[in-house]
Amino acid sequence: YEGRKVQKDQLQAYIGIVKIQEIKNVICDLELFDSETKVDSGTGWPSCFKPVNSNNIEYVKDTAYGMLRTEVNCKQCGAHLGHVFDDGPQPSNRRYCINSVSLSLDKLD
Repeated sequence: YEGRKVQKDQLQAYIGIVKIQEIKNVICDLELFDSETKVDSGTGWPSCFKPVNSNNIEYVKDTAYGMLRTEVNCKQCGAHLGHVFDDGPQPSNRRYCINSVSLSLDKLD
């Protein structure tokens, strides 16, 4: 199944097997994260500790499923990206937990 191959290829990029430079929104191509901010959160979700530009991210209070979380959306097109949590590494103490299908990767040459 081709969809699984794409997911596996993207997951490998996030865990460091494939070297990437920019992490962009798959819909509008807005740059969201730099590969230097990738972290292995152990969650299975692509995670970064800060966006390239905080003006590219919209933060929305999310109370779905009886939880209090902060949803992150693309500020340019409004696409849902994932959530941000306050349990990330230094220097931000934030963990942007992003859905891999919302991202595109620009590989290093």
